[in-house]
Amino acid sequence: MIRINQNQLIEMLLQCGPIHPWAPRSWEIDHQGNPFIVPGMGGITLNAGVGDSAFGWEGDHIEPSVSCMGTSDSSKRYENPNLSLQVFGCCGNEAVLISGAAKGKKGYVIGHHGGAEHLIVEFPKAVKVKMTYDDKIMIRSIGQGLKLLDHPSIHVQNLDPHLLKKMRIKDLRGGKLEVPVTTIVPAECMGSGIGSLHFKHGDYDVMTSDEDAVRKYKIDKMRFGDFVAIKDHDTRYGAALRRGAVSIGIVIHSDSFLAGHGPGITMLMTSPKSDIVPRLDSKANIKELFQARR
Repeated sequence: MIRINQNQLIEMLLQCGPIHPWAPRSWEIDHQGNPFIVPGMGGITLNAGVGDSAFGWEGDHIEPSVSCMGTSDSSKRYENPNLSLQVFGCCGNEAVLISGAAKGKKGYVIGHHGGAEHLIVEFPKAVKVKMTYDDKIMIRSIGQGLKLLDHPSIHVQNLDPHLLKKMRIKDLRGGKLEVPVTTIVPAECMGSGIGSLHFKHGDYDVMTSDEDAVRKYKIDKMRFGDFVAIKDHDTRYGAALRRGAVSIGIVIHSDSFLAGHGPGITMLMTSPKSDIVPRLDSKANIKELFQARR
């Protein structure tokens, strides 16, 4: 059993609501120089949710299910209360609709998307079709400050302790933890997010402009909600190349046509040493864990 500091963690309520989808004012340009205008970030997305592929959509940076902000004024996305929603909303937190036709229905947080500053929340399609952009959602926040008491070299962030306990993590000898993931991404494939001071809000993109690398490492098999490993990147204080380091995250948005971009990863765990041992498991997806809980 992995011992954690759960009794010391702060649990609080955060309020948010669905945010309208973004639309570009003009053409965007892909990494081959081709212009495009397609659906992108934001919205109540009916046909893309946790467990669906992060690839193949006629869209760019598609956020599955429901994109949320703590303010209806997008010009204040980097201010409170939206900033506190992004920082303190953690993967696996319970989300409850507190208004509208689907009042009382529950979902859960997948992660957060930088730049847009959206918190991504999963609800079943039967709930989403009843929602409006006036609805309110209450997030039961807990997770920031989580520590693994017997594994001081492993830093945890953005992760609900109740989800941690369901991730089928194995305690190995020598202070190591084995973590199930669907994909292991090499350091050279990481792009947007480099230069950030921390990942307690925002995300980290896997670049997909190199088709050979995408096929070799099976990056195109990623699904929304997949747990993935990033090799040789220490993500405690931003993203630092450090040989032997391993980071674990969850896929929160789709592939992108833009240079330096691709599926977005909310970071959950990292070790500057080799104390995280990723194990390939095709079922390492948050949807599997929540279905098993129900």
